[in-house]
Amino acid sequence: MYALVTNNEITKFINHPKSLVIGDVRYPAKIFSVWSASELNAIGIYEVVFDNSNFKDEKWYINTNQSYDFDGNEVTASYETATPKAHADTLWTAQDEIDGKGTEGEVATRGLKYNLIRDLKITVANILAETDWYITRNTEKSTAIPSAISTHRDAVRTKQASMETAITNASDTPALETLYTYTTTDGVQSRPLGELPILES
Repeated sequence: MYALVTNNEITKFINHPKSLVIGDVRYPAKIFSVWSASELNAIGIYEVVFDNSNFKDEKWYINTNQSYDFDGNEVTASYETATPKAHADTLWTAQDEIDGKGTEGEVATRGLKYNLIRDLKITVANILAETDWYITRNTEKSTAIPSAISTHRDAVRTKQASMETAITNASDTPALETLYTYTTTDGVQSRPLGELPILES
């Protein structure tokens, strides 16, 4: 991506090399492949340098739009500081109720904790559904449920409870992100939140 700079101001962005007119001169698209950076700069064309140092995982943060700046020597595209998504539910205020937006004290927007626990419950339900047929068979035919199946289902529920507690107790959004962040130790990947048990075949 390139930017055209005129009188120290970015006036146009060029996403793909193409023929263009600068002043009274038409330049062919091939200048982007055969000219040096200094030659392009001499006619006001600068390759955009992307600075993503402030860009954060959008699962946890709200990033700003990119802003573009020319400092006399380089055009950069960068982000401002990202804002953590709310980790707790946001409630309607008294003023919101006066304004007709909602009832004071009720949930206006669900926070990350609610959504993460909801997703966890869905995952657990799907895992347990894989062995629900043992329960159905036991109910309908009185066929004993294998101990390994009962142990597995109990382990899933126990781990679910501990994971929900960890999510609930997280102090802020960075703490939630840390729970889900994998690290590698001695070649083994793990995360503080842990994993739900897998049924051994």
